[in-house]
Amino acid sequence: MVGDAEEIAAEWFRQRTSRWQDWPAADLAELKQRRGDTVSVVIPARNEERTVADVVSAIAKLKADTGLVDELVVMDSDSTDATAEAADRAGATVYPAREVAPEHGGHPGKGEALWKSLLVTKGDIVVFVDADLTRWGPHFVTGLLGPLLSDDRVQLVKGFYERLFSRTDPSDPLAEGLSADGGRVTELVARPLLSMWWPHLTRVVQPLAGEWAARRPLMESLPIPVGYGIELGVLLDTARTRGLDSIAQVDLGSRGHKHQSSHDLGLMAAELMLVAERRRPGGPPTGEFAGGLDLHQFTRDGGEMRVRSRPVPSAERPPVRSVLG
Repeated sequence: MVGDAEEIAAEWFRQRTSRWQDWPAADLAELKQRRGDTVSVVIPARNEERTVADVVSAIAKLKADTGLVDELVVMDSDSTDATAEAADRAGATVYPAREVAPEHGGHPGKGEALWKSLLVTKGDIVVFVDADLTRWGPHFVTGLLGPLLSDDRVQLVKGFYERLFSRTDPSDPLAEGLSADGGRVTELVARPLLSMWWPHLTRVVQPLAGEWAARRPLMESLPIPVGYGIELGVLLDTARTRGLDSIAQVDLGSRGHKHQSSHDLGLMAAELMLVAERRRPGGPPTGEFAGGLDLHQFTRDGGEMRVRSRPVPSAERPPVRSVLG
């Protein structure tokens, strides 16, 4: 059984993996015009004043030069800095996530911002790009669009890349390097979970990548975890409801972004485990953890170990189509 899943995964990798260079912007623009599709690019952001303007301006230029992008939106998720102002000046339409559909309430978190974005955008295809990118290019957008504009069977496209990291050895003459791993949470949590419960998805190079794209009808049909579990949740739900062949992935080259503390990554890991537990074969129903789950972590304060309890985001938004009626 496992062998069959591995063969299926390997065959999927051969058929559904491409490179960003395979999708020239001019060719995609012509294809998009023939198809009549519209494209929304959504950038979720929380306290990304330092980087969001560069991300927005690069995509705004792609929009102006090629017509591949119809909407460029930043979803501001409770920022306390000038993220919204910087994004607006760079050319994005900015929405404070909590002010979108306030009758439905609000949650902190990336998934919440992306769920709310479906209520204010109109594109047939939605491309998601993180706001903290430092080493990247607008080819991220063209690469993600390629499989969706060229093959109607594709519903979800995941990006993958080499990650830039800082070396910790001060004697090393190189200040930076490249790593093919998917990050600590991917390698320590997401990949083992896929190997145990969804071996047919083990050839998805970076299941938690923040750069991905999907068709709107798919996104409007899925429940959305409100925090960092959105990428894993969408991947698992798409494979379950649309089949493995509805998913493609694109090599986007390399990517640089800021890194989070181990405690923050621990919270993310707990959320991913919760999302996976709800979706594994025989797992509990979605509402079972709605009452709350706490992660206990420890810090040293004045020579004493102190416990710090943090709630694990457990809410999931219902499919947008149920809200839109």
